[in-house]
Amino acid sequence: MHEAVRPARRDDAERCAALCRDALTELDGARGGPLLARRETGLVAKALLRPGGLDRLLGQATRLVMVGTLDDVVVALAIGHVDDVGEASLGIVDAWYVEPDARGVGVGTALLDALMSWFAGAGCRGIDILALPGDRQTKNVLEASGFKARLITMHRPLG
Repeated sequence: MHEAVRPARRDDAERCAALCRDALTELDGARGGPLLARRETGLVAKALLRPGGLDRLLGQATRLVMVGTLDDVVVALAIGHVDDVGEASLGIVDAWYVEPDARGVGVGTALLDALMSWFAGAGCRGIDILALPGDRQTKNVLEASGFKARLITMHRPLG
């Protein structure tokens, strides 16, 4: 299998929307996932699921949308943006998803590397990405790429 990453293109819209739906379905069953889907990734997901939404994301100079491929088939998606936090910028990974059957072959890491390179070129002082509690597979990949927890959000549902 040949894996590659590249910037998303307008003709990737349907495939990106399908990956977004799959990611949201996966989040729905994870601890903290439904709230993450609504609060932290909601705007990006809504954009990808609407006609012309990918075009709007691609048109933002402070945002990068990448896809990962295996044998030229899009199997993964990563979206990041630069957040100006005062004297320096912070790279924010809005979405990072690899189809279950395509995990473990390096396409997710390649996407993450591409985003990190883009953030570095944009002058970011660091990168934030979210991982759900209990998602050891994601945490392992992130830790292998040099990420460390900098904040733990505690949550208590009411009612």
